[in-house]
Amino acid sequence: MSATLSTPVEAELDVLIVGAGLSGVGTAWHLQHRCPDQSYLILESRESLGGTWDLFRYPGIRSDSDMYTFGYAFRPWTDGKVFADGPSIRNYVKDTAEQAGISQHIRYGHKVVGAHWSTEDARWTLEVAVDGSNEIKRFRSKFMVLCSGYYRYERGYMPDFPGMADFKGDIIHPQLWPEAYDYSGKRVVVIGSGATAITLVPSMAEKAAHVTMLQRSPSYVAARPSVDKTADFLRKILPSKAAYGLTRIKNVLQAILIFQMSRRWPDWVKKGVLKAIQDELGEDFDVEKHFSPSYRPWDQRFCLAPEGDFFDVLKSGAADIVTDQIERFTETGIALKSGETLEADLIIPATGLDMLVGGGIDISVDGETFNAPEHVTYRGMMLSGVPNAALAFGYTNASWTLKVDLTAERVCRLINHMKTRNLDYVVPVPPADLETLPLLDFSSGYVQRALPTLPRQGASTPWRTYQNYIQDMLAIRFGKLADGHVRFGTAGDQVFDAKEPFRQAAE
Repeated sequence: MSATLSTPVEAELDVLIVGAGLSGVGTAWHLQHRCPDQSYLILESRESLGGTWDLFRYPGIRSDSDMYTFGYAFRPWTDGKVFADGPSIRNYVKDTAEQAGISQHIRYGHKVVGAHWSTEDARWTLEVAVDGSNEIKRFRSKFMVLCSGYYRYERGYMPDFPGMADFKGDIIHPQLWPEAYDYSGKRVVVIGSGATAITLVPSMAEKAAHVTMLQRSPSYVAARPSVDKTADFLRKILPSKAAYGLTRIKNVLQAILIFQMSRRWPDWVKKGVLKAIQDELGEDFDVEKHFSPSYRPWDQRFCLAPEGDFFDVLKSGAADIVTDQIERFTETGIALKSGETLEADLIIPATGLDMLVGGGIDISVDGETFNAPEHVTYRGMMLSGVPNAALAFGYTNASWTLKVDLTAERVCRLINHMKTRNLDYVVPVPPADLETLPLLDFSSGYVQRALPTLPRQGASTPWRTYQNYIQDMLAIRFGKLADGHVRFGTAGDQVFDAKEPFRQAAE
């Protein structure tokens, strides 16, 4: 299914944004305010905006980052909840789009399947499947911003557990949760120990007969207040925008401090986390077995329990936690390797995501197919050898939106820089001897499974992604655009093949 050269161009834009989620709407806002002369469209494959927050409908779906940093820098979060539920976040994104006039620039049911760069024209041509049909439209633009998230929307990760076909109850992956599903009075087993499982268990415990979280190994879980008292106080004495800004700065610095402490004194941080859990659950609870991971704090994301709700349902007996391995599914539940059996009416494999950077789009540059592992990231937002294209990819140790806002700012700076100097493209060019590393230094299963298919990062600036907002903010917002690591050019130039020196360095 491919558009031919004879297929007419549907629209010619300055910028095409792929995806109308949190990142896409935020990028559009920055374009409107920083590059008001630039025309743009957002191409969204689904029938509504919101991205993750429209797709996921499982019980209790919420942010696991505080909303004062997860919200946009340009639009204060005023709901009051520190960890907002999915519908509230979806409405926040929708209201942002409507108030800023972004909604009229979104084309729904437009799935980008191909993106092809021509240096001769200094243009991207995007092939777009419309409304799930075989109809392909072509859109052209000078710049492309991929805001399609970091995982496959069609399905989540599902291990092939032995005996799954034997189970007589329901098996529902959280990513495909039917919103009208009634689990009242059911015995529920949630497989997993990540943020989704920690959210599902307390949310379902009220209606279910009983909920069991079955984990192969523990994760770090920390109780957090659902109200930010500092934010509430600042709102009483300051205008909302100023109060939001100060709260945002406070939370950014707090997150950086906790992350740095976890890196420098992991044993001390781990001891503090486990002591807090023991205090919550009492001396009789086996915290060492169920809450002491084998990895260091922040080698994976922390799981947050607003107001300690996860611990509350464990104390009440409405839910329990089992640390064991699955032998096989049975007709009535799950047989464990320890010999124990968990009876269930509903099994929820909260087993993670399938990472998919760029939405699985078929990308080429001057006729050469893009192969992600042959490229390195530049400032965590562009890829070597790929002109006029940015990738909205957030932090692993902080709120996603913090990095997306910075990426959008940098894109706007680049566009304005090229316009004033009559330049047509910018492309990152790494040195031939660049040492490379995996894209993410993260031990989570979904990351480790995907690393061989992802771009890499360099061992030094600006090819290294440091996962530090302050460092990135200074470099991306104020650093030189012509920093010696990118090449600017005009239509018809020969784009430097950045993959060849990378291949040599990798060998």
